[in-house]
Amino acid sequence: MNQKEFERYGSRAKILIVDDESNTRDIFSRHLMDEYEIDQASSAQQALQKLSRNEYHIAMTDLVMPGEDGLALLKTIKAQWPQVAVIVISGKASIEMAVEAMKSGAEDFIEKPVEDLELIKIVIRKILRVKWQSEEIKRLRTILAKEFDASSIVGNSLPIQKILEKVRKIAPLDTTVLLTGETGVGKEMFADLIFRNSNRKEKKFVAVNCGGLPENLLESLLFGHKKGSFTGAIRDKIGYFQEANGGTLFLDEITETTPTFQIKLLRVLEKGVIRAIGDDSDQEVNVRILTATNKNLLEEVEAGNFREDLYYRLNVINIHIPPLRERVEDIKLLASFFIKTFARKHNKPNLSISLAAMSVLQTREWKGNVRELKNAIEHAVVLCAHNQILPEDLPAHILQKKNHSYRFNDNLLDLPFATARDSFEKHYLEALLESTHGDVSMAAQQSGIKRQNLYEKFKKHEINIGAFRPNEQ
Repeated sequence: MNQKEFERYGSRAKILIVDDESNTRDIFSRHLMDEYEIDQASSAQQALQKLSRNEYHIAMTDLVMPGEDGLALLKTIKAQWPQVAVIVISGKASIEMAVEAMKSGAEDFIEKPVEDLELIKIVIRKILRVKWQSEEIKRLRTILAKEFDASSIVGNSLPIQKILEKVRKIAPLDTTVLLTGETGVGKEMFADLIFRNSNRKEKKFVAVNCGGLPENLLESLLFGHKKGSFTGAIRDKIGYFQEANGGTLFLDEITETTPTFQIKLLRVLEKGVIRAIGDDSDQEVNVRILTATNKNLLEEVEAGNFREDLYYRLNVINIHIPPLRERVEDIKLLASFFIKTFARKHNKPNLSISLAAMSVLQTREWKGNVRELKNAIEHAVVLCAHNQILPEDLPAHILQKKNHSYRFNDNLLDLPFATARDSFEKHYLEALLESTHGDVSMAAQQSGIKRQNLYEKFKKHEINIGAFRPNEQ
């Protein structure tokens, strides 16, 4: 996520504070005016007049006011200006009014008196981040819709949309591209995406996994060989470079190659020629080379495991694909896609997934990334005896909640405070439900949080309590 872009977006945010108490409006305004543009309204009627004349990102309104109350104002805003986020703030409203406000579309509810004014900033920052991400995704989708085929990529998260925008820019060029990311994130799929949107798409795309192949075999596969050049070479054989001539060659696990092979690959990049094993002459090839690794290639260079000159030739453009745990919002979409795919393959029409099973998927760390999720879904589709996938249909190791990522780690220190706070709260609640087996009363007693507040937090973080109850799994 581009923090600088978000900060620029937030600095332009305009907030309307609606409250019949001038003292409250002034306190909030003074606390927020150093970061945002602030406007005030003393009544719902005045607020509607200002909303009709100005553009606001957020409206903060009291619920209980003379004349038209904040709840009616909220409903009007959501009907006429749905792009405006609404925060309701009140100390006099009943629980029923607060619940009704959330049901009517309020983004958050803050209770008066507000003892820690920083809480308001945290809530605002969270809302603005969601709005920015949503607007950024819409912008990127509009760009990508223009003659760009991304049909093979499943993902709505901002990181994926950013990668797609980058691919759109570099696909038509002939530059080399280095794809990095953990095992199973889908590096070959993005290599294929580059090929399908390139000027070479009418030619061949050839993918080669360099890992685990002996040097002489890899060289033979890539460069070809002449009859009699070694034992078993009973005929001339063209290599993948020749097969992909005019097209694209994808070399996965490039860090697993030997220094000798790296020299030969560097020669291809520099001179555009190859020499088959046993041949005494060079052959020109016109191939775009894409490479991938799950290792830190620069660290491999510094450790002496990879040639520095080859590194710079391969890393002209770098595309890093983040792990699935960093784009959790893609899990539901990916799972649904795989369910449809394998339901067709195994002739199980109208197959869906239960909320409990989906909750299990969304709370798993997925160390094997998209590949692991794909395999888990096929396992579930095959074993499912009903029209709905249940938790028990998933592989046994998936159900072991020890893999939940709710423990504090140093990665939180890289996040803005508001984001880190939300992440910690969600993971804490999951751990709490895990330890109490989904017993909310016990969770309330153990945590010191009221039951009603716990339910509100579960709803906020979209946590399915049933997924933690053994009898519902």
